[in-house]
Amino acid sequence: MTQLERAKRGEVTPEVEAAARAERVAAEALAASVATGQAVLPANPRHRPRPLAIGAGLRTKVNANLGTSPAASSWEEEKEKLAVALAAGTDTVMDLSTGGDL
Repeated sequence: MTQLERAKRGEVTPEVEAAARAERVAAEALAASVATGQAVLPANPRHRPRPLAIGAGLRTKVNANLGTSPAASSWEEEKEKLAVALAAGTDTVMDLSTGGDL
């Protein structure tokens, strides 16, 4: 069952509680926002180790895009970009590689 389905049933999940703590909002209010579509909680444990809420009334999230291209493919350069993004406090990182196998 998804976070949306559970929120629509009135359930406050552990993921909603954790995201609400990080956002400094009431868990019940966040669950209600998820239920009405004003916020989303991407909480796939294979892709997101910590719950993160995105939507109205929540803090702005920062995403860092990394990746190689057919013209440039350097594992060391991508590791350096990742370290800089994490040190700057990015919320998410995406690998958009189109060339070379990272």
